[in-house]
Amino acid sequence: MATRVILVRHGQSSFNAQQMIQGRCNDSLITEKGEKQAHLLAIALQNVHFTGFYSSPLQRAYKTAEIIQSLNEYQPSITVSEKLQEIDLPLWEKKKKEEVKREYPKEYRLWKEEPDKFKMTVNGREFYPVLDLYRQAESFWQEVIPKHQGETILITAHNGINRCLILSALGISPKYYHCIQQSNCCINVLNFSGNYGDTVQLESLNQTSHLGIPLPDFRPEQKEGLRLLLVRHGETEWNRVGRFQGVKDIPLNEKGRQQALAAAEFLKDVKIDFAVSSPLSRPLETARLILQYHPGVELATKEGLREISHGLWEGKLETEVEAEFPGMLKQWKTKPETVQMPSGENLQQVWDRAIKAWNEIIEENLEPGKLKTGLVTAHDAINKVIICALLGLTPANFWNIKQGNGGVTVIDYPQGLKGLPIFQAINITSHLGGGIFDNTAAGAL
Repeated sequence: MATRVILVRHGQSSFNAQQMIQGRCNDSLITEKGEKQAHLLAIALQNVHFTGFYSSPLQRAYKTAEIIQSLNEYQPSITVSEKLQEIDLPLWEKKKKEEVKREYPKEYRLWKEEPDKFKMTVNGREFYPVLDLYRQAESFWQEVIPKHQGETILITAHNGINRCLILSALGISPKYYHCIQQSNCCINVLNFSGNYGDTVQLESLNQTSHLGIPLPDFRPEQKEGLRLLLVRHGETEWNRVGRFQGVKDIPLNEKGRQQALAAAEFLKDVKIDFAVSSPLSRPLETARLILQYHPGVELATKEGLREISHGLWEGKLETEVEAEFPGMLKQWKTKPETVQMPSGENLQQVWDRAIKAWNEIIEENLEPGKLKTGLVTAHDAINKVIICALLGLTPANFWNIKQGNGGVTVIDYPQGLKGLPIFQAINITSHLGGGIFDNTAAGAL
C-alpha cells in the first residue's frame, strides 16, 4: 500500500512580500495575507487523515503548520525536523533579489543557470547550497518514509527544500532545481510505493486552486516566451473499464465530455493564442470543448502526439493481456522501458516522436517580444514521456508521473528552447470535483 505525502509551502512571509532572500534566516514572519492563504490551505486539507505531520523549525513554516493543524479533523501533533530547513544562503540573506544580482552578478547567473554547480564561501568554508539541500532532502526521506508505510503524512516547509524533496523522490538531477514552481501555500502530492529509492509517483505539483488561483501567473519580469497548457483528454468508456485503447480511435464517454467541459470552464479566462492536438477523436473533442471559450483560435494536429500503439494488446483488458502474453503486463508495470508492444511500439519510439512534435510546437509558435499561451491536448503516455523528458528522466521513469483524464499541466518557456522549461503545475484536476486528489479513472492507457 502506497504512502501518500502531501507537501506544502508556507504562506506569504514578510520577506516574500519585499522580494528579499530568506534562506535559513528566521526573521521573516508570515504576513496577514500569508495567514489567509494558510487558512484556505487548512480548509482544503481539513478532512485528510494525517498520521504524521512534519514542519520546518523556521517560524513562517511552523505558523502555517499550526493553522493547518487547528482546522484538521484529526489534529495530529507536529514533529519539527531540522531536515526541513530552507536552503542555506548566508551571504545573500536579508538582501533584495535585485541587490544580489548587482553585487554577485556571476554567482547569481550560475545560481539561475547551473544551480548544481553554484557554491558559496563563508569564513573559508566552501559549500554547495543546492547540492547540500538535495542531500538533506534525501536524508529526510530515508528517515521518515519507513515510519509511515501505507499512511498519509503532511510536510510544511519552504520553496527550496520542497523542490529538493520532489526532485530527490523522483530521481531528478538537482540541475533542474529551478524547473519546478512552488507558490505560497501550494499543494503537491507524492505517492511512495515503498521506501525511499523505490518508485514514487508525482500525482500533482503546485496546486493553487484552493487559494482562488486556478493557475500560477507569469512571472512579472517575463515579457516574452511561451506557456503551454498540456491537457490529457477526458475519459473514454475503455478508460473506465480498463481496456487498452492505444491508437484505437475511441471517443469520449459522457463523463469524459463533462471533464472536458470542466477543463474548459477552468481555462476560460486564460488567453489562448494557439492550439494543437493529437489527431485522435478523444483529444480533438477535448480541445474543441475547451476552445468554445476562445473563438478564433485554430486547432492544428500533430501526428507525433498520437497515443502509444499497444499493438495486439489494444481492445483487451489486463486479464486478457496476461492470458495471451504471460508476464508482459508485470514487465510493463515494473520495467516499461524494456517492453516492445507486440505489433506495436516501445516507449523509446513514443518518446522520440512525442518530443519531436513538442519541440516543433515551440519552434512554430515562438515570436520575439511576445508572450503567448498554447493549448496542447494529447494522451496519458504522450504527456508522461514529454514531462519525463523535460525533467531529465528516461523511459524507465514512465510511471513516476500521473496524468488524469482532463488534468492540466502548465509549462513555461521564458527563454524558448535555449533555456530549461519551468513547470508551473503538473496534473491539476481540482476542477473535476475530486478536491486535492486525482480521482480520475486509473485503468489502461
